[in-house]
Amino acid sequence: MLSRPWILIARLVGVLWQLLGLAVVLTVQGNSNDREVQQRLGHRILTTLTSLGPCFIKVGQALSTRPDLVRRDWLDQLSQLQDNLPPFSHAVALALIEEELGAPADQLFTTFPSYPVAAASLGQVYKAELPDGHWVAVKVQRPNLAYQLRRDLVIIRSLGVLAAPFLPLNLGFGLGDIIDEFGRSLFEEIDYRCEADNAERFADLFASNPAVTVPKVERQLSSRRVLTTSWINGIKLQNRLELEAHHLDPTALIRTGVTAGLQQLLEFGYFHADPHPGNLFALTGKTGAMGHVAYVDFGMMDSISDADRLTLTAAVVHLINRDFLALARDFQALGFLRPDADLTPIVPALEAVLGGQLGENVGSFNFKAITDRFSELMFDYPFRVPARFALIIRAVVSQEGLALRLNPDFKIIRVAYPYVARRLLAGDTSELREKLLEVLFDASGRLQLERLESLLAVVEQDDANPNLLPVAGAGLRLLLGPRGSSLRQRLLLMLVRDNRLHTEDLQALLRLLRRTFSPRKLAEGMLQRFNPLAAAA
Repeated sequence: MLSRPWILIARLVGVLWQLLGLAVVLTVQGNSNDREVQQRLGHRILTTLTSLGPCFIKVGQALSTRPDLVRRDWLDQLSQLQDNLPPFSHAVALALIEEELGAPADQLFTTFPSYPVAAASLGQVYKAELPDGHWVAVKVQRPNLAYQLRRDLVIIRSLGVLAAPFLPLNLGFGLGDIIDEFGRSLFEEIDYRCEADNAERFADLFASNPAVTVPKVERQLSSRRVLTTSWINGIKLQNRLELEAHHLDPTALIRTGVTAGLQQLLEFGYFHADPHPGNLFALTGKTGAMGHVAYVDFGMMDSISDADRLTLTAAVVHLINRDFLALARDFQALGFLRPDADLTPIVPALEAVLGGQLGENVGSFNFKAITDRFSELMFDYPFRVPARFALIIRAVVSQEGLALRLNPDFKIIRVAYPYVARRLLAGDTSELREKLLEVLFDASGRLQLERLESLLAVVEQDDANPNLLPVAGAGLRLLLGPRGSSLRQRLLLMLVRDNRLHTEDLQALLRLLRRTFSPRKLAEGMLQRFNPLAAAA
């Protein structure tokens, strides 16, 4: 491409012409209260991004999951970028299948349609039938894709770095790193062999979870540019009314999606970075309070280090406990603040931005509500976005955007904190046991009983699973088992301080446990576990 710079220049002129034209129209008409005008503007954004090709479509896909950033009129149009794009030539697709798989489609499949069921930014999908009668999804990559991505990424990076000082977020030089990370993930996404590996790894992680389905990869019918998986019969997580018309519970489906997302980030360390409505399907059935969902499209996946995963878990706990100094240190550990940054002015700023959102009710907190305030914070303080967090942030905001699309009143922390609380109280890893000790005991070794009470209250108030019986069992196993030696040691040191016996903390702890795990509550939990209808009565 560098040997033929005129190609790049011609493309740059074309991109700038279309983007500037769009900017002028939005500036002139963007504040109109006329619904028809806003719908036309949304369609203009859709057609502009579609005509600019895969890289720009990917930007539009990210925006389509953000109802807090994009008007509803425009959002309805942008949602078509997920999988409702113009298909490429069917003859080209058939030729590519034969080239990649070594035989024509009519020899490989009993039934192969003449038109795709969906066309996305990087490929299109056909619903075909195998000789054994099973239906499969056959994804075929768009032609000449690697060249187009390479060319447009050079342009996007150049424009992004030039525009960085004028953007409304203080990303600084980190913007170039974020675009590089975006480009790396795109090139991994167009190698369908990587996607097949990702799908199988993801399926293994959720193999014991009946609420999450992952399509099976047909390896013998897959290659670098063709991917064949089992067909998913479901409804896209896109329209609440459509879900309800099929007697599906949007809240239960959101709960499953958010819980699965938390597991990926905080437990597995391996996550789906593109959970937009076109990649998640609602299935029939429920497991307890959890709806059944299916993930598709595993091209954009990423891993998170054990250190970052543990720090994120700690950050949730520190946020809820309103320990803003510890939260600032978490930001340092994650790279959002320099290691040598002065935290003195930052701690009260974090408390002002995040503390006010927490209020008295944990459930009132959500990322949407703090987006604007945190942007201001990044202007005034030395925050930056680490490149390795680009896809993590995308996954989190996409997940919350999807949830808000189905339920505008949804609060992601209402699901996140009970999940973290249960994991901490179970102490099923050495790292979590260390964090539990950090939460329960202060620097002098005294029991911080109010924090334990807060953890237990959050679990008890969890709408999805208020049953305390598993928590009691896990806590008892931890306390009496070989993994609980550090906890037992801390409790003993709590009793014996300053060369004398202190029983007041122990008495307060026993009173809390008697209140929380009373025979009546445990009996109700057991009844609910074995007969939910009787418990509800």
